[in-house]
Amino acid sequence: MSIWEYANPVKFIRTTDRLMPWLASGALICLSAGLIWGFFFTPDDFRQGSTVKIIYLHVPSALMAINAWMMMLVASLIWIIRRHHVSALAARAAAPVGAVMTLIALATGAIWGQPMWGTWWEWDPRLTSFLILFLFYLGYMALWAAIENDDTAADLTSILCLVGSVFALLSRYAVNFWNQGLHQGASLSLDKEENVADVFYFPLLVCIAGFVLLFIALVFLRTQTEIRARRARALLAREGQR
Repeated sequence: MSIWEYANPVKFIRTTDRLMPWLASGALICLSAGLIWGFFFTPDDFRQGSTVKIIYLHVPSALMAINAWMMMLVASLIWIIRRHHVSALAARAAAPVGAVMTLIALATGAIWGQPMWGTWWEWDPRLTSFLILFLFYLGYMALWAAIENDDTAADLTSILCLVGSVFALLSRYAVNFWNQGLHQGASLSLDKEENVADVFYFPLLVCIAGFVLLFIALVFLRTQTEIRARRARALLAREGQR
């Protein structure tokens, strides 16, 4: 079986229809378990107090904000190279989900940063690149909405996605590039000194799994909606020509 079989819209919808209930159930279980475990059954941090528990929303949403754009990049490249419409529609479907994840990351980061840094916002390299990434999400969605021809819109948004990928990568690695930033290092790291303590680490992994499953379920659902909307527009266009 080839992955390219799922470029067929009927095959894609049929397969994702079977997967979505499992993905949604898994997301609900992981998010419920992870957030309850993290917020109610982990201790306060000796430095940050109870504020540290924002990590269970901030880190997964920030991780998905970046990876959502990377997923859009892959889908856009598939469209450019192989002209599979499902991939272009999947990239379009992922954009609002990624934008919401980015907004959650920015908001929770501000809430977390205020007691730690004494300010809601700082022009830190990672924060700034994340804000620019959010603006790229808005621009991407606006460009899709502004162009009537779907193929032309897919071409132009794919180019925009390539450019925005620079800021997605900067959002992830800005701390490594510019050491003078206020933002802490990665919460999940192979370096034991930098990685969060196990008491926070394991519920965080459960929350991340929940965010990943939720993202996949929402992208599948929105891609199905985009496919059906494209079909409806095609049918209306045919009727208008008669």
